[in-house]
Amino acid sequence: MADIQKIDSEDQADRCQAINSQGQCRNVAHPGSSYCLAHGGNKAGQAAEKDALRNYALDKWQARLDQKKASPEIKGLRDEIGILRILLEDRLNQCQSATDLMLHTSAVSDLIMKIEKVVASCHKLERNMGMVLDKQAILNFAGRVIQIITMVLEDDQDKVDEIADHILEELGQCTS
Repeated sequence: MADIQKIDSEDQADRCQAINSQGQCRNVAHPGSSYCLAHGGNKAGQAAEKDALRNYALDKWQARLDQKKASPEIKGLRDEIGILRILLEDRLNQCQSATDLMLHTSAVSDLIMKIEKVVASCHKLERNMGMVLDKQAILNFAGRVIQIITMVLEDDQDKVDEIADHILEELGQCTS
């Protein structure tokens, strides 16, 4: 950062135009501005730096969103879930101490509630569109699998019974 320079004379053309308690500022204005650095004379540079930082953050977000969208499980509302999870992750990463976490509790809680609502909406839509198997459909499928195994292993009913027991046991664990 450039140093602030003092004026050489009271009528210097490039004098800072800011007024303070002692009158007009006694610093030289930043090139291309009417004000010195102390009075915001580098706003264009600061704005460009903010724009670059914002663009970097947006590019970073877009890359993370693209990464999440590439996942085969994410469709439609799932994009929104991905965005909310990124926001939650960023908020939690800002917390460096227990105090920070306490200060961010409201925002974190709000994001968690939003994620929960979008996930519930997504599941409801998938269920309504027939994209989710209910318990009865899974049991019917398991029954058909057991019938196929019975046809193939018709000579060994003990093995069929053992396989059927294992399948039903797994289904019991999955659906409870």
